[in-house]
Amino acid sequence: MNESIKILRAEHLGMCFGVRDAIRLATRQAEAGPVTILGELVHNERVLRHLRERGVQFATDLNQVATATLLITAHGASEVRINAARATGRTVLEATCPLVHVAHAALKKLVLEGFHPVIIGQRQHIEVRGMTEDLEVYDVVLTEADIDQLGEYKRLGVVSQTTQHIEKVRHLVARLRSRFPQSEIRFRDTVCQPTKLRQQAAETLASKCSVVIVIGGLHSNNTRELVTTCRKHCQRVHHIQAAADIQPSWFELGETVGLTAGTSTTDEAVNEVENALRAIAKQKSAKDQFAIY
Repeated sequence: MNESIKILRAEHLGMCFGVRDAIRLATRQAEAGPVTILGELVHNERVLRHLRERGVQFATDLNQVATATLLITAHGASEVRINAARATGRTVLEATCPLVHVAHAALKKLVLEGFHPVIIGQRQHIEVRGMTEDLEVYDVVLTEADIDQLGEYKRLGVVSQTTQHIEKVRHLVARLRSRFPQSEIRFRDTVCQPTKLRQQAAETLASKCSVVIVIGGLHSNNTRELVTTCRKHCQRVHHIQAAADIQPSWFELGETVGLTAGTSTTDEAVNEVENALRAIAKQKSAKDQFAIY
């Protein structure tokens, strides 16, 4: 019987427009002169290495910045942090994704309208910190247990980190409504469209596959969310950063292998992983006299 390994790509995967624009801006600024990025531009080591090779510097604190030009990451920053950077006399440029700006604006509008702000996301994530640092009072939740610890307010305004899974966000909003039936709860959907598309495509992909490979930075929230989604539909899911992380023992001939990637993963990385998978399949096929297609 002739068996094979079939490799499927998700319909939507890999780098989004916000990340591409941020990388272009950082690269252009590096060509113009010394520039420092405050934090990681995106959560992808390959991209960060690419920028370092072009002379881009990175700092975690303003006191570490030695260049006259400073770049805010794609994840955005609070007005407090941006104003503090400008107060040093430096030129401050923003690589903030436009959809992160949308989330900031939605949150600010809810606060101005008198709602107590609730952000669904990871408390220590740079994007969430950028949303909360301008607020005097707020809550950040990520689980039902977090919601159970909230105090009661007459009006709750809810937004989310842009890379959260929309179904999880909706579930937590429903939990808020159940927990506080007397409160007015206004939800603004700030999960970005690229994240939604990749999540939907990952779900479809995983339901067809024996194994799924998810490519992305280990600290990338949207990549980890893809892993979680795929594991709901496929038992064998591997989160890798590069082709070198792949183990041939993960695969058997006759299987369908799915391939998806987070929004900060380069096209080159995706192509290299697919080529590596095809090479593994070819080796196994030659060894066992199987064919690959």
